[in-house]
Amino acid sequence: MASSPLHRHQSLLENAPYFSPDLFLDTELRGHASHKLYSICEHFDTGRPHRDFSRPRLIRYTYTYSLSQESRDYFLRAFFQAVDLRIDGNEHINFEAIRSKFFDFGDYLFNNFFLPVKACTRMTPQPSQAPHFAVQEAQSQDEVRLLALQRDCLIRDRHRCVISRRFDCAKAMERRNAPNGAQDDEGNLLENDPDDPEFLEVAHILPHLLTRVHRGEPGHPRKYMLAILNMLDVGVAELIQSSEIDRSRNALTLTAHYHRSFRDFQVYFEQVPDKDHIYTIKTFYPEYLVRRAAFPITRELYLTPDRNIEPPSRRLLALHCAIAHILPSPTPSRATPLAKTAKN
Repeated sequence: MASSPLHRHQSLLENAPYFSPDLFLDTELRGHASHKLYSICEHFDTGRPHRDFSRPRLIRYTYTYSLSQESRDYFLRAFFQAVDLRIDGNEHINFEAIRSKFFDFGDYLFNNFFLPVKACTRMTPQPSQAPHFAVQEAQSQDEVRLLALQRDCLIRDRHRCVISRRFDCAKAMERRNAPNGAQDDEGNLLENDPDDPEFLEVAHILPHLLTRVHRGEPGHPRKYMLAILNMLDVGVAELIQSSEIDRSRNALTLTAHYHRSFRDFQVYFEQVPDKDHIYTIKTFYPEYLVRRAAFPITRELYLTPDRNIEPPSRRLLALHCAIAHILPSPTPSRATPLAKTAKN
């Protein structure tokens, strides 16, 4: 009995030894395979998205935005195996013969990774305030970790949103009766701050969804999501496995508004070349929605003096940025830069 497209691709990705150096492609073969992949995607890209997304563009962008050569080689091998073509072959491509396999592969990437990520509407859960250790002991381990994460991020980010720089309203209230007046973490009076405080939240860079897919959930079990994640950045899953996802390197302090925008992959961070911890923050929102925010914004992320709290990971922010660009969207402004990048 022939296997279904779902099971065929699950088997392909589950058994692909993406960590093996034997799978690295030499420069000539990589260039040949890349050109062939782009040609196949261009052939099937009619310019009219199927349903709510274009599978040829999804495949092309996933390869284009892969963050390492190792990941790109892994993707190329998986792609050519999926469409039953030799990666080193020069044979004439029978497009009709590979059509269903090509679109099945696009569906597989979408249904097992990008759809659940795009559909994840739950923001990082915010821990309840628990000032007494005895109360904390009675809470679940997840709650305790989130409390520690919130505390560390607020301290590291100086109780300010890393995008808007607004001060945390809860901390401002806590300091309202200070002898010298309520001050921020640098000793400046909050009454002189040009912006009103806002309640701040901890936001995961990569969501819990990537490590906490329900057991037995049909369509996108965790191991297949992680296999596709390795197509974007081989080995990055180790940074978010289990409780590792609640480390400060995978979190930012944001206002509720920017938390939602960041979670929805509408706001993303691009590292300024050769500048540690300095990012240009951009958005896919149309200009009329962000006139007062003046995107793009360049921010230097705060660090603790002794570096005892990890800064946001450049690698995880780069992966968030890549996913933001790949995710299907009807927004014209998102499609334009992608098309340009894919040709490079």
